[in-house]
This record gives sequence, structure tokens and C-alpha cells, in this order.
Amino acid sequence: MLTSINPKLPMRDKAATRDYYLNKLGFREYGNADYEGYLMVEKENVQIHFFEYKELDPKENYGQVYIRTDDIDHLYQSILDKKIDIHPDGELNTKLWGQREFSLLDPDNNLLTFGQSI
Repeated sequence: MLTSINPKLPMRDKAATRDYYLNKLGFREYGNADYEGYLMVEKENVQIHFFEYKELDPKENYGQVYIRTDDIDHLYQSILDKKIDIHPDGELNTKLWGQREFSLLDPDNNLLTFGQSI
């Protein structure tokens, strides 16, 4: 009965979040309405929602999303080619649990981890 999951993450500034996800990561805005204080983005089969939280302290934000991919090496290289900052401890590597992963932090310190089974 369950068909998908769409995580909801906090954002301080809708314009900055929109710019990061659309112009840097290649997502597109989902839906045909612009809701005040709310943003939905989508890329391929991944959809992420954001709610406005102007008082958010990014240093205290622990929002996280794990996004699976089927071509981690190509995705990682495309991120590097776009000069998008990789998380300081998030360079592409193989984990003990059988995943190749890398991570990014969005403007509000939400952690985006991309992974592929090996």
C-alpha cells in the first residue's frame, strides 16, 4: 500500500533553498502553485519538501535525507564539475556496510547523502 516517501526539511529562506536545489542540483519545482513558506522540488523519482523555519539555527539543524542512486561515480563527478561543495567529511568512498556514498550540506545545513550499493 505504501508508494513513496517525501521528506520534509526546514529552510530559512525559500529563495536560497530554491536556488540551491534548482540551479545547483538540477531539481525542478514540483506542482503548479507557489505556497507561502513551503517548497516542493523533484528530480527523477526523488521529491523533497521544505517548510519555512526562519528562526532555524543551521548549526543546530540535523535534517538528513539518504538518496539512492544507480550511478554514484557519474553523479559525484557532476557535482564536482559544478563546483558544489562536498561535506567536509563526505567525499565519495566505500563504506563498511557495502555502500559507496558522498554527502552535501544545503544552505540550511540539511545533510544530503547519496549512496549506491556495491
